[in-house]
Amino acid sequence: MSDSGKANDLLAQIPSHKGPAPVHLWNPDFCGDIDMRIARDGTWYYLGTPIGRKPMVRLFSSIIRRDGDDYFLVTPVEKVGIRVDDAPFVAVTLQVEGSGEQQVLRFTSNVEDEAVAGPGHPLRVVIDPVTQEPSPYVLMRSNLEALIHRNVFYQMVELAVPREIEGEEWLGVWSQGEFYPIGRSA
Repeated sequence: MSDSGKANDLLAQIPSHKGPAPVHLWNPDFCGDIDMRIARDGTWYYLGTPIGRKPMVRLFSSIIRRDGDDYFLVTPVEKVGIRVDDAPFVAVTLQVEGSGEQQVLRFTSNVEDEAVAGPGHPLRVVIDPVTQEPSPYVLMRSNLEALIHRNVFYQMVELAVPREIEGEEWLGVWSQGEFYPIGRSA
């Protein structure tokens, strides 16, 4: 079957409801990889062409699952592999409520998922060993992260406060009573 036929069959199997599907409950047979890729900037590509219809991207994003280092689109009867350059989502907005240790950080992704940073949705920052550039992430849903957009990260930097961790001074942000280091204090 062609990639185009696989994508159409896959769409026909997706239950119609809002929000992510219960893909963690589905264990269909693996049907191979399709030529679908999610770029680092959150753009979804099919057969090398950007998927321009936002509702289509949201639909596909509702059935994505990560098993180990691999990403799949999963329905009750089919599982196909896709490529993800970095993270499957991008956190594009940040809402801040409160301040200090009572502060709450609410992220919205490019596919309109929301996550409040805290014990169930931790933040992490990976520093590139060559460029020293930070790549910040928030866990959006089970095993699926969003790369935090640079503009949103700058908002977080403005909220950063110092805190000593294991004898070292760090800058970080609070959300739901948790402190998340985002960089060493200069």
